[in-house]
Amino acid sequence: MGESIYIFRNGTLSRKDDNILMTDLNGEKKNLRIEVLDEIYLFGEVTLNTKLLNIASQNNVVIHIFNYYGFYSGSFFPRERKISGNIIVEQVRNYDDLIKRLKLAKKFVCTAAANIYRNLRYYNGRGIDLKRDMIEIESLQNKISKSTGISELMGIEGNIRKIYYACWNKIINQDINFNKRTKRPPDNMINSMISFINSLIYSTVLSEIYKTHLHPAISFLHEPGERRFSLALDIAEVFKPLIGDRMIFSMLNKNQLNENDFEYDSNFTYIKESSRRKIMEEYDKRLERVIMHRDLGREVSYRYLIRLECYKIIKHIIGEKDYNGFVIWW
Repeated sequence: MGESIYIFRNGTLSRKDDNILMTDLNGEKKNLRIEVLDEIYLFGEVTLNTKLLNIASQNNVVIHIFNYYGFYSGSFFPRERKISGNIIVEQVRNYDDLIKRLKLAKKFVCTAAANIYRNLRYYNGRGIDLKRDMIEIESLQNKISKSTGISELMGIEGNIRKIYYACWNKIINQDINFNKRTKRPPDNMINSMISFINSLIYSTVLSEIYKTHLHPAISFLHEPGERRFSLALDIAEVFKPLIGDRMIFSMLNKNQLNENDFEYDSNFTYIKESSRRKIMEEYDKRLERVIMHRDLGREVSYRYLIRLECYKIIKHIIGEKDYNGFVIWW
């Protein structure tokens, strides 16, 4: 697995011989070793040119771009290196056949719901009374298999998350008054963290999809769109509770972040640059965490779990083995 580099400074990213050079506005330079790079995340105002993009493409380095507020804007992907016409055809067939599509979509919602439930069970076991919320989520989980359409399924998923988010005030020991999920714009600390971290998970999932034969624009739960890679949204649902939500709970409960790490503008709350660095450091550590994989019998990182999810989807769409999403057991 290659390295991910996070660039917050303004400056220039350029090619120097067979390497990448970052030069900030003060003239300070840093060589980025292309042979160990997987991804570059750009959070600052960075100038680059086609020479830089060419060397990134030749070395299969993905570049993710974020705006001033830290929200995902887009990605540069090298030309496709893993192309399988057969898999793309089967992926489209699984999307185009409502029965097949619904089967996969239900799996994504079931898995996400199971991981949400597992988070609540964890905190319920540590003295926070979440029994009633867990019962309500169990009731909704039972409706997933009976749903007959994507919109109905998305409605169930939305109701599960509504109950889940309502529990966060009990789980988080800071006085934030998080009442509901608000995206555009995020209106408090938690919503701002969710938006930022979810965009990180989305871009990481996108990078892992790129390393497989799957096409990122052909999805099953979320509707494919012209300006988004919607398969990344499907897969991200599985990993938000494990990577994103647990990270938010931990950072806020340990007071690694508090109201001083945020800036407020009318109804808009966003994370200060210095605080985004804290989050990125923690995010990178979490991607590198390892677990003993029950099926493989060896340790794998959280990042590699995402890649394995892609492989399982491939096996499903080619008819080799039914997809079962990754469910937290700890």
